[in-house]
Amino acid sequence: MLSPIALRRKASPRKLNNRLAVGYATWDLDSAVGTVEFTDKADVRSRFVFISLKRVKGPAFLFLSSFLWIVNSRPSPFVSTFSNRPMMATQRTAELRRMLALSYPWVKKPFVVGAPMRILAGPQLAVAVSAAGGLGFMGPQAKPDGVLADLDKARELIEASNLRHPLLPIGVGFQVWNGDLKVATSAVEKHKPCAVWLFAPKNGQAELDEWTVSLRKVSPDTKIWIQVGTLSDAIAAINSSAPPDVLVVQGSEAGGHGMAKESTGTIVLFPEVADAVNARKDLGIPVVAAGGIIDGRGAAAAFSLGAAAVAMGTRFLASSEARIAKGYQDEVVRASDGAKNTLRTHLYNHLRGTFGWPDIFAPRTLINRSWIDHEAGVPFEKLQVLHDEAAKSGDAGWGPEGRLATYVGAGVGLVRDVKDASAIVEEVRNESRDILKALSDDHSE
Repeated sequence: MLSPIALRRKASPRKLNNRLAVGYATWDLDSAVGTVEFTDKADVRSRFVFISLKRVKGPAFLFLSSFLWIVNSRPSPFVSTFSNRPMMATQRTAELRRMLALSYPWVKKPFVVGAPMRILAGPQLAVAVSAAGGLGFMGPQAKPDGVLADLDKARELIEASNLRHPLLPIGVGFQVWNGDLKVATSAVEKHKPCAVWLFAPKNGQAELDEWTVSLRKVSPDTKIWIQVGTLSDAIAAINSSAPPDVLVVQGSEAGGHGMAKESTGTIVLFPEVADAVNARKDLGIPVVAAGGIIDGRGAAAAFSLGAAAVAMGTRFLASSEARIAKGYQDEVVRASDGAKNTLRTHLYNHLRGTFGWPDIFAPRTLINRSWIDHEAGVPFEKLQVLHDEAAKSGDAGWGPEGRLATYVGAGVGLVRDVKDASAIVEEVRNESRDILKALSDDHSE
């Protein structure tokens, strides 16, 4: 908000996107923030903010004169640097959002995706998300061939719903490192899902290319989504011989298996990846944000960063359609302070007998007695015995004193109740839309 000590002056006309635009410059003498706002004939408004290297105090005529000289003079490198890139990125994002929407005509704006959580996101959850105007993904089953029964069930649910599309209007996720390409290809050929989400190759982009080529061969209209967690992996994907149709950028806040070390948060990672992807105008790949998005506030932030859609996992763990034990779900609702109470470790994988994950990945889980005892030096063999005993205790196996894996994202503290998936989708969609509109209204005054 501008302080009472401010100056507003009409700025010289300039061209934005080859259209003549006029605007006003405002300089806040108290906060050292200057704003230039242009509106062209098509009522497209562009707002640019400049912050002085020094805080302005008093009249500060020198700083003020310099600012107004920049605004009213011919375009300078300073102005171009801060205006052209955001404006071009915004236009590109709008194009890619429209492109993504064309492939999924039942999806309502803004685009909400249910992530393919292994086992936990089954056919009931995927169909419920799509039926609510989102795009629901099923996750992999415990064994690769489990996808066949899940897709059969999903088709039954869809036929009983109002969803109608030439392709199966849900997506399916495959964990590549221990997946079965033949089974996956057969399942996609039979059911023709609208999207396939590929994640966690053992042999890098070459393995993802192999899967992409095989799946496109049997179902050319099925869109291939690839999940990445670093800029380098994103660049490898878009420059590969079989680039994806959609790129999912997952920040380090995400639950389940994400990058073990080379990771950063969504708000930092996403725009850097999006800039690199959008620079390849010959491809036209929409970029989806994932990691730490729990409610409409997180979704609005992601859309502001340029996301074509937002993918959510942890929030849907607390949905009535999730394929999850009550003890696990109760922990999702109870837990808070994800920064303190979650961490990434393979301990729980190993306690469950799961080995072989590529070293670059590790799952985020709630801390419980297994981890505390591990840190205290209890031998793995003893931890495994205690874990297996807890697994026989039902819902009591979860909780602060429990011992079972409780994979969640760092934003778990924002999950406070269990709702139907349709209510979650609608709530996130409406809240994010309201936030973005309010922000737009604030900046248009």
